[in-house]
Amino acid sequence: MKKTIQALLIVCTMLLAAPQWVFADQYPDKVIEKLGNGIANAVTGVVEIPKTITIVGNRDGVVHGMTVGFLTGIANAVGRSLSGAFDIATFLVPTTPFVKPATIWDDFNRETTFVEAHMR
Repeated sequence: MKKTIQALLIVCTMLLAAPQWVFADQYPDKVIEKLGNGIANAVTGVVEIPKTITIVGNRDGVVHGMTVGFLTGIANAVGRSLSGAFDIATFLVPTTPFVKPATIWDDFNRETTFVEAHMR
């Protein structure tokens, strides 16, 4: 009876640990992806200024693009750079990026938005 209980305990422990083994295989990929996104966003944050000027200018006109687009671009540049720095500092905790699109070149014609991060 004691050996049966021990065997049952071992089987239950292995079944409970199995999902963790699967997630452990994905962890290095998620961490490297977050670090890469962080470095890219920290370095290319300044590109948000001409990107936003172009998007707003095409949508609302040249004057609006040069004024509102410029100011919005500065805010987006600061946000993307800070988001990248945060991702670099916390790359060991795999979360989704704060900015959409994740990197500036993913969808260059789409306006940048900031969202809540979630676990990957």
